[in-house]
Amino acid sequence: MFLRQFEYLLAVADEEHFGRAADRCHVTQPTLSVAIKHLESELGVQIFVRGRGHRLHGLTPDGELIIKWARKVVTLCEGMRAEIAAKHGNSPSRLRVGVTPSMSPVLPVLLQLVRAEHPEIITDVHCINNEVIRTGLSKLLLDVAFTYLDDDEVGRYKTLKICTEKLSLLVPDVAEFADQTSISWHEAAKMPLALLRPNLHERHFIDGVFASVGCHPMVRAESGSIMHLMFQVQFGGLCTIIPEHFTLMPGLHRGTKALQLIDPVVSREVGLLWAEDEVMTPLANLLVSAMKDLNKRGGLETILMNIGLEPCFRGQRDAHAPSIGAPFLASPECDLATARSKPPSDEIVWL
Repeated sequence: MFLRQFEYLLAVADEEHFGRAADRCHVTQPTLSVAIKHLESELGVQIFVRGRGHRLHGLTPDGELIIKWARKVVTLCEGMRAEIAAKHGNSPSRLRVGVTPSMSPVLPVLLQLVRAEHPEIITDVHCINNEVIRTGLSKLLLDVAFTYLDDDEVGRYKTLKICTEKLSLLVPDVAEFADQTSISWHEAAKMPLALLRPNLHERHFIDGVFASVGCHPMVRAESGSIMHLMFQVQFGGLCTIIPEHFTLMPGLHRGTKALQLIDPVVSREVGLLWAEDEVMTPLANLLVSAMKDLNKRGGLETILMNIGLEPCFRGQRDAHAPSIGAPFLASPECDLATARSKPPSDEIVWL
């Protein structure tokens, strides 16, 4: 039994095709097939269900168990190699992090807690949805992930709370909102909105809140990028819903203003996830330890305040800074009244 056999095995399981698996492993298909047959012979069980012409039809029950162990073995060996290489300065270690898009602004602050002590580490960040995060963790393709803790599948993993996320409505900084610091969900539903696509986890949550107050949002644009939605506010005269901590990014909100969403005030816990069993890479352990230490020191909010980032709910900005969003709203074609009157089908933007 050799490590390479396990690597071949995982390639076939991931690619679901012997030819593609052979290409991935840089060997011929006969070489790969023979190695897997030898492994099946040594273990005394069939791993894959094969049809006519040796077509692959999935894993046997024994194969499912073997794949799970193979991932552990390969992951531990890769972790050993990485740690030894880093110790001798031969190659920097790579921390593979999955993150929900809403955490992207504050993620560098969290990763810096590890990088400050281990500057040689390469952080490999994947901005992906919850389903892909779960797959990455279960297949040990990710070391850790930052995502919402209210997902039904979270119970399969070890978790550590990082922060509580609240939502704000980002609006153009115009006279209509001059005296406002908050807005109800019912009022927000009447605004021309740019929202995340319906298939995204965050959008499901937002739609659920609107439904709970008996409203249906007036959508004018949709995208998979929160940053694009913010640009729609700056340059397109629309409004969007953002996590409150997005207001902590200096310079991105000129000509815009964040209003706290109330009636109801909703919040969600965001946390760190990692593999549910004993397999844990040294780098994952470093990050988990750093996050535990962060919580002892007051959590993410305290860190952000200490580095001078404060929420901009009152729309405050440098009085001498040029306004980007307001000039666009000055034209009749781009004001809020016009945006509200246009039919949704004319404004949907798919990116």
